[in-house]
Amino acid sequence: MNIEFGREICGTLPTAESREWLVTNGIGGYASGTIAGLLTRRYHGLLMAALNPPLGRTLLVTKLDETVYYNEQSYSLFTNRWVGGAVSPVGYYHIERFFLDGTTPVWQFGFSDVQLEKRIWMQPGSNTTYVQYTLNRATQPLQLTLQAFVNYRDYHGSTQGDSWQMSVEAIAQGIQITAFPGAAPIYLLSNSASVTPAHEWYYNFDLAAERARGLSDREDHLHAATFAVTLDPGASVTIVASTEPQPSLEGESALKLRTAHEQKLIQLFEISRPIHAEKTPDWIHRLVLAADQFIVDREAYAEHSRSSPNDPVGKTIIAGYHWFGDWGRDTMISLPGLTLSTGRPAIARSILHTFAQYVDQGMLPNRFPDAGETPEYNAVDATLWYFEAIRQYYGATEDDDLLRDLFPVLADIIDWHCRGTRYSIHLDAADGLLYAGTAGVQLTWMDAKVGDQVITPRIGKPIEINALWYNALRTMAKFARQIGKPHQEYEAIADRTLAQFSRFWNNATGYCYDVIDTSDGDDDSLRPNQIFAVSLPQSPLTPFQQQRVVDVCGQKLLTSHGLRSLSPDHPDYAGCYVGNGAERDRVYHQGTVWGWLLGAFALAHLRVYNNPTQAQKLLEPMANHLTTHGLGNLSEIFDGDAPMTAKGCIAQAWTVAETLRAWLAIKN
Repeated sequence: MNIEFGREICGTLPTAESREWLVTNGIGGYASGTIAGLLTRRYHGLLMAALNPPLGRTLLVTKLDETVYYNEQSYSLFTNRWVGGAVSPVGYYHIERFFLDGTTPVWQFGFSDVQLEKRIWMQPGSNTTYVQYTLNRATQPLQLTLQAFVNYRDYHGSTQGDSWQMSVEAIAQGIQITAFPGAAPIYLLSNSASVTPAHEWYYNFDLAAERARGLSDREDHLHAATFAVTLDPGASVTIVASTEPQPSLEGESALKLRTAHEQKLIQLFEISRPIHAEKTPDWIHRLVLAADQFIVDREAYAEHSRSSPNDPVGKTIIAGYHWFGDWGRDTMISLPGLTLSTGRPAIARSILHTFAQYVDQGMLPNRFPDAGETPEYNAVDATLWYFEAIRQYYGATEDDDLLRDLFPVLADIIDWHCRGTRYSIHLDAADGLLYAGTAGVQLTWMDAKVGDQVITPRIGKPIEINALWYNALRTMAKFARQIGKPHQEYEAIADRTLAQFSRFWNNATGYCYDVIDTSDGDDDSLRPNQIFAVSLPQSPLTPFQQQRVVDVCGQKLLTSHGLRSLSPDHPDYAGCYVGNGAERDRVYHQGTVWGWLLGAFALAHLRVYNNPTQAQKLLEPMANHLTTHGLGNLSEIFDGDAPMTAKGCIAQAWTVAETLRAWLAIKN
């Protein structure tokens, strides 16, 4: 699908600054901004480098401010908002067209008889960003000057320049900036533009999106150089921002590499589809490109790198942009949709093998901290989703070798859960159901915490955990039979779980309890977690119960872009995700809509009603969402109340993955 806007969107600041673009480099770095060219987040910049791939993200190059001199007139093409609200200059007035070429954002500025085009992309595998300007139309040469702004701070931080003196040194074809002794050098280069070093702090850029999130809303950036070039009609100039001292300066060649990379992604996807499959809609191709943005290398040399002895340079999955790293839970939920659905099973294999090295006391780590500390083991579901990811991988590949490699790890996981592991996670021998939780620790995906308070503790026997446990046991039995291992024990445990799963059914409400055996009894809050008891391959519910779950979730929780995390009928329901960090965390799972749940709902609907047309239509609103918030991508969350405004990350791995996976499962 074409993602394209004219002056009616680009020339209106509220709409232009609410649409954000994202390009990535495949090692955790990215560039991002608004189509207005206005900074609204601390996470916006031309080079957010991953200095310790896939993490260590650091803002190095913020922006280029463009000024054009043409036919004795000056045109400012950039836009800034300053503390106090003043917007000056208003370069967005000159954007006559914006569109995505693949994932590459393209601006076409129109003034006088000129059309000047700007493109931004990153080099795969490198902390290198290209910004290319092409004079598409003019009747005389045009003079272009570019003020380059730099920084050097963690992507979560903010900078007040004060007396910070960076080293700015002229080098061949550009400049080298060293923020402080020991800092990674920043290179700004061009093979055709002249460069004049500078050192001038610009103070009080206003970051409206951060203010809305209750965070620091002002920042300073250093003007480190000015590039200048005269362009004849049809000519181009490329500015390169990099951590490498000698990146390629050939813009056309670099752009062809990026284009070829994205064309290959589409080809792999199409090759993986059934021969007689219907023509793929353009919006699904958009999801294929979006999927690639979350798959990143993790280098063998990085501290606590996500590598394994058999795979020294492999892959991992970034949970979301702009601010998430690689999380165990998100990785395992996202892996099938991002890799198997896109025809890239080798990546899935690499990730599955890698994470096996981190299993500890029967648990997968939930989070690899940015600073490289010890991984955090605080998720009861990440490990269970690991089984489901392996099941889907094996179903797509019949890779017996990986199955034999991982089977001892999986058997050890089951054993730990049966006898008990961290946080009181254990199999209750009385009913064959899995218990999890201790005070002060958030273990399920509903993991918001404010200070010492866990907002949705869910201590007891959560329904989706037990649905996943039941499926993991059936999966293990199948795997054991496949490679000639004893399977009877896994079948026996699964049978006990199935026999007692009826305890989750609440006859009074006609749907499932969310958690049973809590300290306060059984929790009858209507939440979306029960949908997995229908959508997973092995449902422990009766057909009648399955239909009731789908119906009540559809009536109370379903929205255009996902399921509410709590029914509007509940007294704790919050329909708007707003406020400072603590205020937002308190409503994160109290009515906020989660996009990743839409895929599970569509598959559950398909199972119950066997109507592919209706199930497919449940996913189609996501096509329209590709044109808002994170362009060409799908958001993390949405308000529970209409109009269900997109919030959170502008690009979320499991939202893309589950939408894509569900669409393929329905169509194929």
